[in-house]
Amino acid sequence: MSKVKSSLVASVLAAVGASVCCVGPLVLLTLGIGGAWVSSLTALEPLRPWFIALTLLFLGLAFRRLYLQPQVCEPGSACAEPIVLQRQRLIFWAIALALFVLLSVPGLAPLFL
Repeated sequence: MSKVKSSLVASVLAAVGASVCCVGPLVLLTLGIGGAWVSSLTALEPLRPWFIALTLLFLGLAFRRLYLQPQVCEPGSACAEPIVLQRQRLIFWAIALALFVLLSVPGLAPLFL
């Protein structure tokens, strides 16, 4: 797995961890699933700042690999093609946008309840 891909996967997992305390109960309640056990999903709330920091760190690492470090590829390899870098950057921005939306859900959740 490339370093950019691993940074993106790690940032997605960290963002899911950061928002599971608020997104999980909201999704379950939206689906009509409820009960006293849903409130136990908020136990990860104290760890949310750490998960947010990890998300931003991994997104920063992926950004650095895509934009700031020169690409070292052998001629003829897949990474030497310009379209590959363009696709990686497009995927990066799509994932970054989705993660920022996911991280903003806990602040917007009271508007939906």
